[in-house]
Amino acid sequence: MRIVFATGNRGKLREAQEILGDAFQLVTPADLGLTEDIPETGDTIRDNSLQKAHYVKDHLDADCFADDTGLEVEILAGRPGVHTARYGGPEKDFDVNMDRLLADMVLREKEAAMARSLGVSTPHANRRACFRTVVSLILGGEVHTFDGVLEGTIARSKRGSGGFGYDPVFIPDEIPAPDGSLVPNTERLTLAQLSEEDKNAISHRGKAMRAMAAFLHEK
Repeated sequence: MRIVFATGNRGKLREAQEILGDAFQLVTPADLGLTEDIPETGDTIRDNSLQKAHYVKDHLDADCFADDTGLEVEILAGRPGVHTARYGGPEKDFDVNMDRLLADMVLREKEAAMARSLGVSTPHANRRACFRTVVSLILGGEVHTFDGVLEGTIARSKRGSGGFGYDPVFIPDEIPAPDGSLVPNTERLTLAQLSEEDKNAISHRGKAMRAMAAFLHEK
């Protein structure tokens, strides 16, 4: 079965193909001649996911799905959130995005420490964060959505060469053990330091994609 995945990111395409398996052939809009940028003007992650899926359906009239992901950082009041991909600018350069994220977090930590030194009751800034993904599937004209969340913390510097996006600065709370169970991430490995298989097993996008895959395999 062929499904259009509304992405231009080959890393995400590969990840989704591995999760869905050989029963599905994933293609991108560009593979079918739709090369313009797909709008992402929603106010929420869910809005953006649905918007992208509907755009592909309207232009290619094909079964399709889209995802949108936001990184929500506690000390930044949930930012970058819906602006995750463009946090450092419209170019969607994730090295720039990560640099801004780390700098903004250091600034917030310094502001909190200064406030406490002046006697202002301010909680100690922590580095808690989560990734949140919504996948929107349009199949036979019907819309279905699937959610995934990954809890963790933000590292103080980039580590690892695998993955993509913010993977080099995100430390998941738990990682897969050899027997497949989840164990505390005592070594504080980032997503970019995990194998692709282990990352897929715990990732926010992986959780949402597996939920969609289970739904599709039941059809």
